[in-house]
Parts: sequence; structure tokens; C-alpha cells
Amino acid sequence: MKKKPTSIDGFIPRQKGSQLGELHTKTYKASLDIPEDISSTIGSNKSLHSGDSSVRVLGQVEKGRGIGRSDIDESLREIDQSTPPEKKLSRRQRRKALKRNRPTHRIRKTIKWIVFTILAIILAVAGFAVYKFMQAGGNIFQGNIFDIIQNQPLKEDSNGRSNFLIVGTSEDDPGHDGAYLTDSILVVSIDQTKKNIYMFSVPRDLYVEFGMACNAGYSGKINEYFNCVNDDYTKEAAEQERLSKTQAFIGDIFGLDIQYGIHVNHTVIKEAVDAVGGIDVDVQGSNGAPGVLDRNFDWRCNYTCYLVKYTNGVHHLDGEHALYLAKARGDVAPTYGLGRSNFDREVNQQKILIALQDKALSTGTLTNLSAVTQLIDTLGNNLRTNIQTKEIRTLVQLAAQVKPENVHTLSFVDDDNKLVISGNYNGASVVMPAAGIYDYSDIRQFIAKTLSSNPVVSEAAPVAVLNGSGQAGLAQTEADKLTDSDYNVTMVGNAEGTDYPDVVIYKVGTGYDATTSALESRFGVKVLTTTPPTPVNANIKFVIIFGAAPSQNQ
Repeated sequence: MKKKPTSIDGFIPRQKGSQLGELHTKTYKASLDIPEDISSTIGSNKSLHSGDSSVRVLGQVEKGRGIGRSDIDESLREIDQSTPPEKKLSRRQRRKALKRNRPTHRIRKTIKWIVFTILAIILAVAGFAVYKFMQAGGNIFQGNIFDIIQNQPLKEDSNGRSNFLIVGTSEDDPGHDGAYLTDSILVVSIDQTKKNIYMFSVPRDLYVEFGMACNAGYSGKINEYFNCVNDDYTKEAAEQERLSKTQAFIGDIFGLDIQYGIHVNHTVIKEAVDAVGGIDVDVQGSNGAPGVLDRNFDWRCNYTCYLVKYTNGVHHLDGEHALYLAKARGDVAPTYGLGRSNFDREVNQQKILIALQDKALSTGTLTNLSAVTQLIDTLGNNLRTNIQTKEIRTLVQLAAQVKPENVHTLSFVDDDNKLVISGNYNGASVVMPAAGIYDYSDIRQFIAKTLSSNPVVSEAAPVAVLNGSGQAGLAQTEADKLTDSDYNVTMVGNAEGTDYPDVVIYKVGTGYDATTSALESRFGVKVLTTTPPTPVNANIKFVIIFGAAPSQNQ
């Protein structure tokens, strides 16, 4: 069946009149812009409008009789009487008139409507996204949600870095033992100027002193501290207290000023990954394993599936599988590729976070209304923070500006940088500093060396401070001053003999130019490259001998 033609705007076109006397109306402007051939008007039986409210239909006949010659003559006389004399148009004017009568103007009008419609849709989508964000933002961020239009810089430490503590709990996992323990603890440090990110995981089993009574006593694993602050999960004020106190506690251990805290649950990982359409993660088994296997979660499918089983290489993960990989630590046999237990889990958590950031900031994700809406809902329901609303724009822009190659992870368990070890303490299997229980000095130095903007700190040259004055306690006093100024003092003792000038400095070996210049400027003396008169440890790079009273030294 032949389909009726439709006009460009979707409406059925008017049927053409086939007989004189059919009623058709068309309104013309008062200017009487009449087609050149007026006789065609009669043929189409269109009415003329002279600008007033009366419309005269030409060619209309009485009912019950046909059309005669007299009717036609009468119509012609009416035209002659009602129409001013036709003005002859020039060729150029006729060309313009023909152009006006072409359907081009219809097409242009339709295009305008299409463009307008598209813009309206975009605005509606954007408005909806803003609404969703504001709705979720009221649950997530601190301050007036309308402050989102601001672009306030993030708080910074003395090195110009903004530090975030991310703690993860599993209260959203029914039946989970220890649901309110922070089994995932991550510190993220961002430089707003250099546009780089450093992150490191805090071992959940790190043995610490709480400074207050908790379930385990006054000391225990660090994952207990968050819930130890208070266990009220019904009030926002209690949540903010947990975040602020945990920030300060962990910041003190690692020598960091942590300005922000973020609390998430497991649902965030699963739903956020699904919201961005999955992520690509480079899975690598530890200790030379060909991949990763952990059957700890396969009871969910009655052991008819593998929720964590991957060969070495890049794998595309949905939210469920990303969550299980983030939790896997090889504690249920059969297993392989997770020989370092929690340390391997922490590495995988960092990989998942980086992959999620890359995907969330991709153009395809951010322009997907469904993905954006789902992501906003996920965050609003499963994330709490003390980030201010007026800082959101700055944080989002900064995250978008950081290139993947400028995102770095720090490890405390590398073979050439083993700063923490596993062991038993007070009958419990724990993680402790390699330097000794409660001794975080090496860890703090490693973090400071990596994150500091001070070149002296970055060089971290080992310094020996020796007393060559004979005055008791001078070396320790001066060593404390240097330590407070971020010098890496690793040895304090007495020099051989006491016949020394006020201050004499020796450099062992080469390099460490920043430290050399800083010491020369501090004490106003030239650093010597000759052999120090007093033997020191093999790793020492600078030997400072004080031979004068403390008041005379810097």
C-alpha cells in the first residue's frame, strides 16, 4: 500500500482542491503579497485577506445548483474591485519572489527546531545531573550545597600537598564479621601545582598504640581505631568525629598532615565500577605465580564458578569481580598468586582505584547520563567525607588534570625497601615496622623523602653529629635542632679530641648538592671533602663536629 506523504514537520500535507467551489483558506499579510499570476488563485480556490477581519471566499456557490459562466464572471469582477492594480515586478524582484515561495524556508525552520530540541535535551540532561549531584551532595559533602559554584583551593600541608585518608568498611556486607573494622586504609597525596598523585596503603594489621581503651585494649591492630572513636552510626556528627580523629591518628604515625577524610563501604567499589562500564586491571600474581586464584568467595555460587581466577595480564572486570579482587588475600585454599596476603590485596586495591579514576574521567563515561546518574547515586548512598562543597570543583578539575603517568604508588614491602614485616606480638599475628615495634621513623622518612618539596628532605643524606667541645649534651642538642629542620640525623656521638673550631663539616663521597649548600648557608663555613678525623658509620654522608658552645651555633 502506498504510504501517504508526510510534510517535513511530520504533519499530513493539505489535500489539493480538485473543483472550483471547494472551500480553502489562506491568510495573506496586509501588504497583499499576491502571487504574480492572479488567475492561479482562482484555480486553487484560495481566499484573500486584505488585513481586516473579513474573509471573502471566492468561487463559493449556492447549494443546489452547479457552477455557471455567470459565477465565474462575478468572481472576476470581485477580484478587479478588491485588488489594487498589479504592480509589474522587475526580473530581480520576480527571482526573489520565487525564492521566497520555495520550500527552503521550511527546511531552515525545521532545522532550527531540531537544533532547539537538541539544546533543550542537553539542558534537561545537565539540569537533571546537577539535581542528582545536589541531592547526593547534601549527603556526602559538608557545607551549603549551593557553594558548589565556588572553586576554593584545597587545604595544603607545608609541602603544598593535599592529603586524603580513605577508609573502607563492610557494614553493607550482611554477615560479615568485623563489619566496622577498616580493613582498607589508603592515603592519597595530591600536589595541586605539579599535578601528581602519590598513594600508599596502610596495613590493616599494623600494630599500634591507640591512646585510649578499645576492644583489644590500649594497643592492637590499626583497623580497630575508626570504630573505637565511637560506634554511633546514626548521627552525622559522630561520623565526622570518627573521620577527623582517625585522620589525626594515622597522620601522626606516618608524619603527615592529613586534611581530608573519606569513608566508603564495599558497595561503592561494586556500583562505581558498574556505573562506568567496568574497568581494565593488570592482574599479576606475586612470587612468580602465573596468575591469581582465591576461592574464598565461591560459596556464593555453590563453588560452581571462580570469582577470583585470572592469568597474568589485563582483564576487564565488572563491579562484582572488581570487589572480590579488592578483597582477595589468598586465605582459603586452593589459592595462588597472593603469597603476600594483605600486601597483595593492597596492591590490587590501588590498581582498581587507579583504573576507576581513568575510566570515570574518560569522555565516554562523563557524557553518559545513565552512568553519571548511577555514579552519583552510588556515592550519595555509600560515601561520607569532610570535604567542603566549595572545594568540589577544584577537586574534580584537579583529578581531570592529573595524567596517568603522574599517579604513583608507594610500597613498604619491596625487597629493596622493606619497611614493615609480619610477625607475632602479644600472641597475635601482626604487621610491625622493620625498625622495631612502634618505631615508625624509617617509614616517616621514606614518605617525607618522596613527598617533600624541600630538596634537603628529598636527598635524605645521613648526617652524623659529633661533640668536639667537651661540653656534655652539646651533640644531642644540636642534633635535635637539625632534625627539627628536616635533616636526616642518624648518628650522635663524641668526636676524637676537643681541639675543633666552632663548627667543621665533612662530606663523605660525592653528590647531595642541595644538602651541601644548605649546610654551608646554615653555619657559614665551607664543607670539606677530606677524611673526617673521627670514624663514622659507613652510610654517613656528612659529619658535623661542634667545638663551641650551643649559643654560638645556628
